[in-house]
Amino acid sequence: MGTHLLVSVVDDDESVRESLPDLIKEFGFAVQAFASAQAFLASPYLDLTHCLILDVAMPGMSGPDLQRELLRRDYRIPVIFITAHGDASEQAKLLNGGAVECLFKPFSEAQLLKALSAALPLD
Repeated sequence: MGTHLLVSVVDDDESVRESLPDLIKEFGFAVQAFASAQAFLASPYLDLTHCLILDVAMPGMSGPDLQRELLRRDYRIPVIFITAHGDASEQAKLLNGGAVECLFKPFSEAQLLKALSAALPLD
């Protein structure tokens, strides 16, 4: 499906950083995981990332803050937000802010695949 397309996951929850990349790899994507927005911004993967999966609430720079910073730097990377604490109004705000999707944890494999398919071109 998405061979060679890099999906970067930014989430402060270690269990998400350990489990989500395995699932994304099963879909045929390359993947890198980061514990913070700052770690992602400082990484060599910033210029290589085709899609970002961002936790909404993280210490320091939040997911929406990272999205705004990327836009300020003129990066147009499709964003899929994930959150354990969101509601429909927050979801609408994130989508109106340019996110491809906002998934509520726990989400299904099908929901993630649908969001990735919307964010990335298919082979």
